[in-house]
Amino acid sequence: MAETLEFNDVYQEVKGSMNDGRLRLSRQGIIFKNSKTGKVDNIQAGELTEGIWRRVALGHGLKLLTKNGHVYKYDGFRESEFEKLSDFFKTHYRLELMEKDLCVKGWNWGTVKFGGQLLSFDIGDQPVFEIPLSNVSQCTTGKNEVTLEFHQNDDAEVSLMEVRFYVPPTQEDGVDPVEAFAQNVLSKADVIQATGDAICIFRELQCLTPRGRYDIRIYPTFLHLHGKTFDYKIPYTTVLRLFLLPHKDQRQMFFVISLDPPIKQGQTRYHFLILLFSKDEDISLTLNMNEEEVEKRFEGRLTKNMSGSLYEMVSRVMKALVNRKITVPGNFQGHSGAQCITCSYKASSGLLYPLERGFIYVHKPPVHIRFDEISFVNFARGTTTTRSFDFEIETKQGTQYTFSSIEREEYGKLFDFVNAKKLNIKNRGLKEGMNPNYDEYADSDEDQHDAYLERMKEEGKIREENANDSSDDSGEETGGRPAVLDRFDSNASASSSSNEGDSDREEKKRKQLKKAKMAKDRKSRKKPLEVKKGKDPNAPKRPMSAYMLWLNASREKIKSDHPGISVTDLSKKAGEIWKGMSKEKKEEWDRKAEEARREYEKAMKEYEGGLKTEKKSTPSRGSSSKSSSRQLSESFKSKEFVSSDESSSGENKSKKKRRRSEDSEEEELASTPPSSEDSASGSDE
Repeated sequence: MAETLEFNDVYQEVKGSMNDGRLRLSRQGIIFKNSKTGKVDNIQAGELTEGIWRRVALGHGLKLLTKNGHVYKYDGFRESEFEKLSDFFKTHYRLELMEKDLCVKGWNWGTVKFGGQLLSFDIGDQPVFEIPLSNVSQCTTGKNEVTLEFHQNDDAEVSLMEVRFYVPPTQEDGVDPVEAFAQNVLSKADVIQATGDAICIFRELQCLTPRGRYDIRIYPTFLHLHGKTFDYKIPYTTVLRLFLLPHKDQRQMFFVISLDPPIKQGQTRYHFLILLFSKDEDISLTLNMNEEEVEKRFEGRLTKNMSGSLYEMVSRVMKALVNRKITVPGNFQGHSGAQCITCSYKASSGLLYPLERGFIYVHKPPVHIRFDEISFVNFARGTTTTRSFDFEIETKQGTQYTFSSIEREEYGKLFDFVNAKKLNIKNRGLKEGMNPNYDEYADSDEDQHDAYLERMKEEGKIREENANDSSDDSGEETGGRPAVLDRFDSNASASSSSNEGDSDREEKKRKQLKKAKMAKDRKSRKKPLEVKKGKDPNAPKRPMSAYMLWLNASREKIKSDHPGISVTDLSKKAGEIWKGMSKEKKEEWDRKAEEARREYEKAMKEYEGGLKTEKKSTPSRGSSSKSSSRQLSESFKSKEFVSSDESSSGENKSKKKRRRSEDSEEEELASTPPSSEDSASGSDE
């Protein structure tokens, strides 16, 4: 028998990831060298207590147990190598290499065995799966239930995070199977243990998320959140941000702790820990450390004895231990003087705080949105009442947040804040003095260019120009704000006492305009319906926009570059190309569009001038044609014909007299002999 055995391309299980290497068996023991990391496992022969051979996913595997409870697993063996390994173990290690297959029945009801640092779930005598307890980061208990959570494995693409075991109750007195299970796990798990005394304890704090009253024990590396139904240890390394936010009533304070990864309770994840304090509640705090330790550890940020408001003490201690700044509201001030805005998000009402670098909403559910995440914001009309509006935020990832039922008085303040932070406002109106060139919308935030939309905008622009002279209800200038909510500003400005006279005059003007509009509507109702005139084919065609001119010139080239492209795909592709064009190239088409517009205006003036001359000349032609048509109609009218407008008997009599006189004149003409001129003309015919 050979003194040593060597196996290449053997795999070692490390936290769920498979690392290949080289396995060497000798008289002294077993050595495995990891090819990736260079790490070496050295197992002395005298430490081995058990060897198991079993079929696994990568062929066959070897599981080794040692006296100190460590478990080593190596996979990637061939079935033919079992006899060679078995003989070697018998000869040099005096150990029987047992064959034990894994259970593949798929059952979820079995027994749990704790062997060293390994938890084995078995069905009968066959193991189903095994969990190294050193990978367990948290063990929580419930009624007949134990939950194991695991450390995040950065090497694996997909890693196991949680396993829950149901433990049925037993009839034995004094033994709780759930607690016994948890103690077996905790004895070997890599779980944060509350060893030693806490630095300080805050008792019965009101917590909004998760809801309830909790004791917070502050330890050097973690805080322990302890309540009746919830118990969790939160390492300071998981704390992202701290927020201290004043309530709108000016009597309470929110202290918000942002966590990543979140704390978990069953299927619920809590990304934020929200505490609510009363400003009137004071506390005297003594740290469980001597003055030298306090000075050395916190460098003047904390002292051994402190007193003040409860929220100040909690925030001060957390800031010193977490070593992060506390975020407070910036210079925003709402209509009521508060630093927040009352609104609703989803089904609950809460407070939206505009911060220096983002927005935070408390409290159900809490939301924190940074400015650098925001794609655009949008001001929209309220869906239920005109006295409120909605504030929409869409992130660059496409997530949309809608904060609704905001009082209209807050509109001006919120708009000014968003504008000052240079956030993109989706429904911003045209600014004063800005040339309304719709071609600039090609570089807007829309993902795809819409050629149909461009054409509609161009037509709308021309209609607005034609309708400007005749429009009665012209709105106030928006000054760059969304026109959808300008009425909020007029009401807000009218509320100040210094401008009461101006507001009264504006109110009178508004009433007069309303009366004039109502009178105009009454007149328009009395007018008979006019038949819509068809479009004059001789009228000059409207000019195309710069984009449409470019598209007509480039359509064939796009088709040749992309053979078989559909009409819709062609318009999308054209929009992408136009969007990516440089400003210099676009200016060339802007000039062509401007020339086309000038030509159109010139042609339109000539066309309208021609229409006016026609209208002037039509009355003379109309009068002669009217008389001839009257004569023809009268000659063809039957005696029974009666006009609807001439229904009186007097008018009928006068008509009859006229007819008789005309008949007598015709008889006289017939009896009179023709003149020489008439006879000459008759002979010519």
